[in-house]
Amino acid sequence: MSDIQSQLDMLKSDGVTLSTGELLRYQQLAKLFSLTPKRTPQAKLAGSYLTKHKGRGMEFDEARHYQPGDDIRAIDWRVTARTGKTHTKIYREERERPVFLFCDFLPSMMVGTQLLTKSVQAAHISALISWSAAARGDKVGALIFNQATHKEIKPLTRKKAVLHICKELTAVHHNSSALPPSPQQCANAFSDACARARRLARPGSLVYLVSDFQHINDTALQHLSHLSRHCEVRAIIVDDPIEHALPATSTLQDVNVSDGITQQRWLLGDKKEQRAYAQWRTNARVNMEQQLKQSNVARYHITAGSPLDTQLQGLQRERM
Repeated sequence: MSDIQSQLDMLKSDGVTLSTGELLRYQQLAKLFSLTPKRTPQAKLAGSYLTKHKGRGMEFDEARHYQPGDDIRAIDWRVTARTGKTHTKIYREERERPVFLFCDFLPSMMVGTQLLTKSVQAAHISALISWSAAARGDKVGALIFNQATHKEIKPLTRKKAVLHICKELTAVHHNSSALPPSPQQCANAFSDACARARRLARPGSLVYLVSDFQHINDTALQHLSHLSRHCEVRAIIVDDPIEHALPATSTLQDVNVSDGITQQRWLLGDKKEQRAYAQWRTNARVNMEQQLKQSNVARYHITAGSPLDTQLQGLQRERM
């Protein structure tokens, strides 16, 4: 217990509620998170990412034969003298790529059994990504939602934009309920948020989906597939240790569990029940991973059971 409390003190968190102060902490950790493109951006934007568009940029790409209309200032005199034919230098242009956050505060995210709730960890990773984008000089925007409301934040640059995102993360989280509506209402809220993200994210953006993806459905997947055609989409899958295995006990314990709507009885300490539970969770996880892969969405995993700091170096894409 003392170890958990020391971790919470380091995070400036109580593990359940959310404050702006704990999100400001990630400004100092921005360099630990990489926003390097996994694929070459091709949208016609302006900024600091190299694209396949060639023109008057900073990065030399190649020398080719001079063509009518080329800028004579770009003539490569050394190659011209060596070959006897006029050549011009071609540069790879630098273009900006906005970062767009999609943060899920639906009721299934209000679960935590060891350190933080999934929703608090989702806010932490969203803040870290925002600070990292600001440190690179990128514009950053967000869509933050729960079952009752959503906040749309247009991509902006500088520290002020991140502070706005942190403020809205705290406000929406504060208004989220741990008691869920019907599963269909949650699924509708998630698919609606995916539709909004598809509309809000500009072509060429780097989009981070921060969620447990427990409410993903065919409609949401269709929106994500369309989104990934014009943006690089990365899913940050937030889970809790109990979603992998039941708690270990030295004696058999019969417990009642509920999601707010239905109730079940679990027998902790029973090996057969533990195996069945682990297999059920594994099947659900593999199915969700496969759905995201088919929508061309990269997958990363974060647990709410340990500080984000200790997981940053191990944040790797699941290659399936």
